[in-house]
Amino acid sequence: MTASLKFVNVGIIGPGLVGRALIKQLMEFGASNGVRIAGIINSKSMLLIKGDDWESAVKDWPNNSETSNMQNFTAHMASQAVPVMVDCTSSDAVAGQYPEWLSQKLSIVTPNKKGFSGDMKLYKTLSQANQNTYVYHEATVGAGLPIISTLKSLVRTGDKIVKIEGIFSGTMSFLFNTFSAPNGAPESFSKCVGIAKDSGYTEPDPRDDLNGMDVARKVTILGRVAGLDISLDTLPVENVVPEALRSCQTSEEFMTKLPEFDEHFGKLNAEAAARGEVLRYVGTVDPSGKSCTALKAFPNTHPFASLKGSDNIISFITERYPVPLIVQGAGAGADVTAAGIFSDILAISDRHN
Repeated sequence: MTASLKFVNVGIIGPGLVGRALIKQLMEFGASNGVRIAGIINSKSMLLIKGDDWESAVKDWPNNSETSNMQNFTAHMASQAVPVMVDCTSSDAVAGQYPEWLSQKLSIVTPNKKGFSGDMKLYKTLSQANQNTYVYHEATVGAGLPIISTLKSLVRTGDKIVKIEGIFSGTMSFLFNTFSAPNGAPESFSKCVGIAKDSGYTEPDPRDDLNGMDVARKVTILGRVAGLDISLDTLPVENVVPEALRSCQTSEEFMTKLPEFDEHFGKLNAEAAARGEVLRYVGTVDPSGKSCTALKAFPNTHPFASLKGSDNIISFITERYPVPLIVQGAGAGADVTAAGIFSDILAISDRHN
């Protein structure tokens, strides 16, 4: 540590599971890396840290908090040296504030997919940030895995993307790794969904995972980073939820009725197994116009077939990498997502030092 080191001052929005994991990592490793917490805010309360002893202030939070006010929080962060807003929410409303933050010279780091997969105008504003103001969103795809940084490096060095294909959802990964394992004796589809739900892999309503929209957002983000004019409005998205169950009023009703469709899913799995294949829910970025999300079958020898647990795997096929460049590992979880955010914060610190 040198006397001239510029500390990055971080404001954390949404201290939920990921936000708290990030706070823990910054408390342990932030100071030694030139990063300090300058503020924390949620929908009800906020902490504005004005002294140098930020660790003590964070340890006492939320006892030392005041009523939440985003305008005051933003002003406080704008007064800091090298300020970075870290949005740990999944909120459209918070993402909508990004242009205002950039106008006040606040850099942004976030795992929130909404600002990068929604309105194209907003995405272009974020992708054109400059003048010592930076936007990093590695954790929007693959949590802490180097997916976006790898893609940006390929594109910036002039490589041509042929296809990006991957298992981007920890939930879908766990579900189909369990239901459709090579040479396995599968449980019923409904039981596998139940196992995933009870294990905490799904949203409270599993349909929010099975509808494919989480994967679709990640495909949209990667497509845009690759330079494609891609939108959720036009991207073909396969909804795995049986059509008859999409109108169920509650998650409980959905789970109760799902066994009625076990025969349908069992037939798909059996047909794939007879061909020496497994089922996987994948997202595809294809510059030829065939980007999509879909349930597909892959040979038992394919890298996607040997995936375990809730891991993600992404395959980049380019002119320079006709044999796919594979990135694989934990693609979900608070700790790895927080680590991806922390890494982005350090990238901003490196730019200022």
